[in-house]
Amino acid sequence: MTTAFYTHADCKRHEMGSWHPESPDRLQAIEDQLIASRIDSLLEYREAPAAEEADLARAHTASAICRIRENCPTAHSEHQHFPLDADTLLNTYTWRASLCAAGAAIAATNAVIAGELDNAFCSVRPPGHHATSSEAMGFCMFNNVAVAAKYAMEVHGLERIAIVDFDVHHGNGTEEIFHDDPRVLMVSFFQHPFYPYSGTEHPAPNMHNIPVPAHTYGDVVRQLVLEQWLPALHQHRPQIIFISAGFDAHKEDDMGQMGLVEADYSWMTRKIMEVAKEHAGGKIVSCLEGGYNLSALGRSVVAHIKVLAELD
Repeated sequence: MTTAFYTHADCKRHEMGSWHPESPDRLQAIEDQLIASRIDSLLEYREAPAAEEADLARAHTASAICRIRENCPTAHSEHQHFPLDADTLLNTYTWRASLCAAGAAIAATNAVIAGELDNAFCSVRPPGHHATSSEAMGFCMFNNVAVAAKYAMEVHGLERIAIVDFDVHHGNGTEEIFHDDPRVLMVSFFQHPFYPYSGTEHPAPNMHNIPVPAHTYGDVVRQLVLEQWLPALHQHRPQIIFISAGFDAHKEDDMGQMGLVEADYSWMTRKIMEVAKEHAGGKIVSCLEGGYNLSALGRSVVAHIKVLAELD
């Protein structure tokens, strides 16, 4: 197996204040844990290129793109941050970091479709799955997975895409962008009721949303995957699978109140890989979303990548 690890130094330069849980330390924690687990040398490291605005425009409106590009503070600005909302802020490097985050997903998609790689993990930030076509929100600027999925369909001509989202929060932006697009099947679970308080009201037929209550543990999630995700994924026969890989459903993560552990992420990844191997020649592009307890995040990403690279 050839598994690539995409990232870019600029993704660490975007920050929203020392108080903010979505911090540059998240990427460093992942890199440190890869080294500690001694699998860093077994991955192919690739620097993420910057996405073009035309790539973003497949998933986002011109005004949404402009709002981020034009409002990043300069080095000489009076204020270090520009708030899009109370929790989503721009700094001097946000535009560049956002381009690299989306660019990583696109580059990984190109390489996986071309057969250069079996799969890839994009260790990037800002995350993406809350960003709708017209609005940045929930720490997210552009929807990295949605941008890459649009690219796979409109540039490479793929006709069946699956998006698997195991973040503790509902991927409302991804759902909004692909609502009623039969080419895309999205399967997810998420804590409910919980931010962003969506995903339960009249989902489109291509959205397989599974709300779960707080304090749901891995045994319940595994049963839901077996009974609901997998039949839907096999029926869709995806040509590539994108993963919105959020790790904030971990029991140690205070951002949510679920009870997953590393073994659950390994198990889910293995099941996703089985679908990908049967229908998509193994093609998977996984992009980091949430995960805010640094130790749990690092350990969970390593568990996820070990399965992708067939090291576990």
